[in-house]
Amino acid sequence: MLMTFDEFQKANLRVVTIIAAERVPKSEKLLRLTMDAGNYSKQIIAGIGTAYEPEYLVGKQIPVIANLQPRYFLGIISQGMILCASTDAAPVILNPEQEVPGGTTVR
Repeated sequence: MLMTFDEFQKANLRVVTIIAAERVPKSEKLLRLTMDAGNYSKQIIAGIGTAYEPEYLVGKQIPVIANLQPRYFLGIISQGMILCASTDAAPVILNPEQEVPGGTTVR
């Protein structure tokens, strides 16, 4: 299904810096990521726990969709979605080639 350019522009894509990461209790797959998005912080629950250790992710910059409606996973609110490449083996996080300020717009 194709989307229009106007539909694409509704997605608020930002680069954020992960400032804290921890496993979600009772889940092997879910991680709770706290992110610096420039002038605010954001919490996202991501299903990348089988591919990444939380301590590896701290300090990494990644792109996120920042304007999704909040959603709950195991009773914990998620305020967006990280963007990953998907392989048969595992998700692969994406990151900018060089460091940018938290909250930088992805175009």
